[in-house]
Amino acid sequence: MAGQFSFSFSGEDIEADDHVDTKVDGHPGPESSTSTSAFPVAGKPLLLATSHDVREMLLKLPSKIAFSLLDVDLDGRGNIQLPRRELWDVRVQLMAEEDEGESEPGLGNHDVKTGVYEGGFKSWESSVDLVKVLASSQPFAPGANKLSKIVELGCGTALPSLALFQWAMSSTVSSISFILADYNPTVLQLVTLPNFILAWAIHHREELRILNNAFSSEGELDLTAEILEAFQEFLVTREISLLFFSGAWSPEFVTLLTDTPNPVGGSGIEKTTVIMGAETIYSPFALNSFLQTILALMQNEKARGNVAKVLVGAKRLYFGVGGSLDDFVVQARERGTIVEQLREEAEGVRRGVVRCALP
Repeated sequence: MAGQFSFSFSGEDIEADDHVDTKVDGHPGPESSTSTSAFPVAGKPLLLATSHDVREMLLKLPSKIAFSLLDVDLDGRGNIQLPRRELWDVRVQLMAEEDEGESEPGLGNHDVKTGVYEGGFKSWESSVDLVKVLASSQPFAPGANKLSKIVELGCGTALPSLALFQWAMSSTVSSISFILADYNPTVLQLVTLPNFILAWAIHHREELRILNNAFSSEGELDLTAEILEAFQEFLVTREISLLFFSGAWSPEFVTLLTDTPNPVGGSGIEKTTVIMGAETIYSPFALNSFLQTILALMQNEKARGNVAKVLVGAKRLYFGVGGSLDDFVVQARERGTIVEQLREEAEGVRRGVVRCALP
């Protein structure tokens, strides 16, 4: 049986004050010494690496979604508001369409069920740390390297990618790909894609007529066919692609990501790929598989002549589970990776953000 444990956030999701308790209930399931997957569970098959078509995902969306805004202070650089579909709204959709809301992985009392559900419905505080680090780099400022590809592994609500998406919309950049990967395809369908639509709609609500009356006072957005068509037209016009992948980290997963044709090209001389992961190394097995995955992705980008860097946000120690940011740094350096610490949170639960690159 898959291990179940909780990082015990305040309430069901990360709150505006980022309050978190360090208590961990239980431990991951049985460990396999021969498995190289991120989620080894004895006797349980892993989800295979799968790509998902955005157009098909759009057809499965409900007629409206409820949302809230997470206000992130950017350490003296202003703030950014990131939209997130409400977790209760996800439950309502599942119960209405499938009558299986109570049994849907991730909507119960545990933050993670190893090998079943990997926490994607909820926002984790290390993803907010990544947003702050990204803000400090000013990725779309004039004169910055051409940021052509963003890869977020274990994306869930995708707060770091959403921040980059919002900054891209406020700039003149084009020809950029967002590659969004989560273990669970339901997470991509129910929260990741809706959050991108919300970010686009909020950004354009004053200038697009079809959005004038699309927002309700109750914090809901209508998803009419006209609105979804406008969202797709915006992506095409700005040459922004959204690519979705699910399944366990594995060589097959890496091959699927790297072999998928990029819908947008871009002709910039200098191209940069940013690979991100927040709270992805909570156990030794997850740490090992995540490290293998990012190394393979960096090597692939280097072979294509692109600059690639990895940003990892995590707790210093996942009590009772076994993963730690310090172990990740040691193992990454042992494999020849250059690792630099960018941020450290000393108050409350100790966390950090590191940047990895190949020599």
